[in-house]
Amino acid sequence: MVKTEVQNKVIIGSRESRLAVLQSEMVRDYIKTQHPELDVEILTMKTTGDKILDRTLDKVGGKGLFVKELDKALLEGRTMLSVHSLKDMPMEVPGELPLLAFSKREDPRDVLVFPEGVGELDPTKPLGCSSLRRTLQLKELYPEMEVKSIRGNLQTRLQKLDNGEYSGLILAAAGLKRLGLGNRICRYFSEDEILPAAGQGILAVQGRQDLTYDYLEGYRDEKAWIAGSAERAFVKYLNGGCSSPVAAFGVVEGDELFLRGLYYRECDGRYFKDSIRGPKSEAEKLGRDLAKRMQDMYDNIKTGGTSL
Repeated sequence: MVKTEVQNKVIIGSRESRLAVLQSEMVRDYIKTQHPELDVEILTMKTTGDKILDRTLDKVGGKGLFVKELDKALLEGRTMLSVHSLKDMPMEVPGELPLLAFSKREDPRDVLVFPEGVGELDPTKPLGCSSLRRTLQLKELYPEMEVKSIRGNLQTRLQKLDNGEYSGLILAAAGLKRLGLGNRICRYFSEDEILPAAGQGILAVQGRQDLTYDYLEGYRDEKAWIAGSAERAFVKYLNGGCSSPVAAFGVVEGDELFLRGLYYRECDGRYFKDSIRGPKSEAEKLGRDLAKRMQDMYDNIKTGGTSL
């Protein structure tokens, strides 16, 4: 990175939802703890993805809608950092706006949440979820249930649930736990039941190529960086976005990385799950290798079942 004049003020760009602000505050607090001499502020903004709530993401442009305002603020110098949920970030990141660090991973699992005071699913009402990835996997777990898209921030979705619009919601455990709402979780889905989105549970810190970030030293979690990089390489190879039913989840085990992936083709409804294990130092290569193997698997199958 090109060195620039040292600044005493750090401005962090954030979406304006309660969860996004809380996540930005986590990064802010780390910086202030390590460097109390710095003045750290958060600048919130509403992104296009936060404004368009009447259509599913695949119909309006995918995950890029959640970052373009934050990217613009970075490029214009109004902010020095952006904090994102890694699962919401596009796979293509501009070279001038590199990813600087990944946080330690929070619980990566998806969970089931019932309306307050309810202890079981009501088959007359739909399950609500925000992604085709979840919808696809829910069809195997709850074949008798209708699955309906739901948009909005976490509080908005919970309010719709508690108002009786849905039988239950499928959400990320990480967001609920960060907001102190872990008590709302009624069931955890294992990674075998619902494979998480690439990067789920990880915070990504993004910056500008022409700035230095010595004050972030020590923030990057190595295991999250390795696993997140492999997961994103897998999805990128298959051209999957946050609205695409492609998923990946990696676990660092000693010097190795164990990576699982899900690949779905909408043209014929077939999907595949597979895994790979190899040196953690080759994380991105492992992601690409698994993606290529699964794509070849699809291309070689002309008839047969819908999943492996």
